[in-house]
Amino acid sequence: MDRISALRNIEDALRTFEQGEADLATTERQVVAVLRTYATDFEGETELAAYRGGGDDRAEGLVVVASSPAEAEARVRDLLEVEDPTALDVVVDRIE
Repeated sequence: MDRISALRNIEDALRTFEQGEADLATTERQVVAVLRTYATDFEGETELAAYRGGGDDRAEGLVVVASSPAEAEARVRDLLEVEDPTALDVVVDRIE
C-alpha cells in the first residue's frame, strides 16, 4: 500500500465516523489496520511485521515494525533508550 492509498483509506474511515455510520472503536480498528498494512508492506523491502512488546512494564504494549523478533526486541530497547541490553527483559509477539 502506498502513502496516498493509506491516506485515502484513513480519510474514508474518518468520513464514515463523521457521518455516524461507524462508532469510534470501529474507526480506530480501521485506522490501525491501514497503518499496519502501510508500515509492513513497503515495496522492495524485506518482509516486515508488527510486533508487540512485553516482558517489562515499560515495554508492555509498544508496537514496532521489524523483519525478525530479534530486530523487534532491539527496536523496543532503542525506543526505551536502554543502553545495556541485559538491563531490560523484553519479549515480543508477532501481531497477525
